Amino acid sequence: MNNRTGSFLWNLRQFSSLVPSGRTVRLYPLGFCRRQIVYLNWNQRSLLNNFGNRMQSSIRCLFQNALIFKSGGDDFQTKGISTATVFTVDRPLCSRRLSFDSNHPLAADNGLKKNFQHKASKEDVLTKGTKPARISCSTLSQECNSLSDVLDIFSKAPRFPSSNYFSAMWIVAKRMSSDQKRFEKQLMFNHPVFSQLCEQAMREAKIMHYDDLLFSLHAIVKLGIPQNTLLVQTLLRVVQERINECDEKCLSVLSTVLEAMEPCKNVDVLRAGFRMLVDQQVWKIERVFTLQTVMKCIGKDAPVGLKRKLEMKALKELDQFSVLNSQHMFKVLAAMNHRSIILLNECSKTVTSNIHGCPFKILISILQSCRDLRYFNIDLLKGIADYVTTTFDIWKLKQVLFLLILFESFGFRPVGLMDLFMKKAADESGSLNVKNLVCILYVYSSLNHVYKCQTHRFLEIMASALTGSLHHISSENLLNVVCSFCLLNHFPLALINQLFQKDTISDLLTSGRISVQGGD
Repeated sequence: MNNRTGSFLWNLRQFSSLVPSGRTVRLYPLGFCRRQIVYLNWNQRSLLNNFGNRMQSSIRCLFQNALIFKSGGDDFQTKGISTATVFTVDRPLCSRRLSFDSNHPLAADNGLKKNFQHKASKEDVLTKGTKPARISCSTLSQECNSLSDVLDIFSKAPRFPSSNYFSAMWIVAKRMSSDQKRFEKQLMFNHPVFSQLCEQAMREAKIMHYDDLLFSLHAIVKLGIPQNTLLVQTLLRVVQERINECDEKCLSVLSTVLEAMEPCKNVDVLRAGFRMLVDQQVWKIERVFTLQTVMKCIGKDAPVGLKRKLEMKALKELDQFSVLNSQHMFKVLAAMNHRSIILLNECSKTVTSNIHGCPFKILISILQSCRDLRYFNIDLLKGIADYVTTTFDIWKLKQVLFLLILFESFGFRPVGLMDLFMKKAADESGSLNVKNLVCILYVYSSLNHVYKCQTHRFLEIMASALTGSLHHISSENLLNVVCSFCLLNHFPLALINQLFQKDTISDLLTSGRISVQGGD
């Protein structure tokens, strides 16, 4: 008898230790939990009166630092909200079964496991039933052909997160022409559920994943939703508050978002926080693409110390640079207004050795960036000029002219390319407008380039083309044209006579006064 009483009291003490204050977790359809503290009033008398029932309904498993779930009973709520009481066990628990007598356990191990598995599976089914299925933006963008189609799907069954709907609309909009995009955006603003989608985005801002939040903001800005609206400003504030959740992927997205936004108070604050975050995480960035995206967004007015730190990180990752990374680095350094000679030299070598097949836009970007950074590399310029000369037949006349204008800004004269261009321009002068003719004459006179067997014919054709468009030439352009002809030792009388007309001189004097006053 004494043994049975001692065993009961020992079990009672052990079971009482499992009764801290609990938490009630409410499971919402969106799959997020809000907890509510519940204080339980336990006493030994009530425990003795209802000990058996509590043993079967409360205990699920016993192990160190476990979470023990107590079912809220059979009256489970059916409106999408479920409750569960959670007890946290902070002390090591004995593996001995709770019983009045060690020879007669209350429940066998197998029965306890089956009971737990049955009730746990029941709770899982109920929880899954209250959580709507997630729909991806890629699926939405494939199923929809217009922005209104996306909103129609949202109106039928709103899903979490709302970022997928905005991202899908932006993907669909990118496939449209500019006129169609403008029309579809107007329909989007007038759609009856568009305001509901915006409200849902604001409600979800603090609970959705941080990358989803950034994708929402990026798509909203790209869709042309005004930046001074409550929606955009709310998302900006939440992005600021949660910026410490930013990982490497989010850094890249946040950089793109900041690059697409106009300056305002919240954007400026977010940019300042972004710079502080980059300063802390710069050495943790692993991907070169992310590093370059961050460098491009950091801004020309960023602290010099931060620019140098990013430069050192780029130099450290130089062995990981692909050809595309090297081509892109010129634009990145120009965007942050940082002239890193070592980086530029190394990237120039890579670009020159892999110049064949380089797209026109990349060549233009490299030359423009070098001009902005005041970086002169004769090997790079020669490499680009030789490549264009070798593949001259595949280039349009206006593309080569654009390259020649950039070469002129360096004072670089690619002789072979200019000879080929002079011949082709003389043969296809009808495809050139007045602006093109003015630029051609400026480049050739500035670089003082003449081609013995082609120069006279070339200048005659240029003069004839400009004389035929004399009434469409502004007084300022006429002055520049005559000046270029004179530098090339050619004097077209029709253009010179028009320049000396009273009306032309009056226009030049008037524009000169305006320029002087504007300069003052």
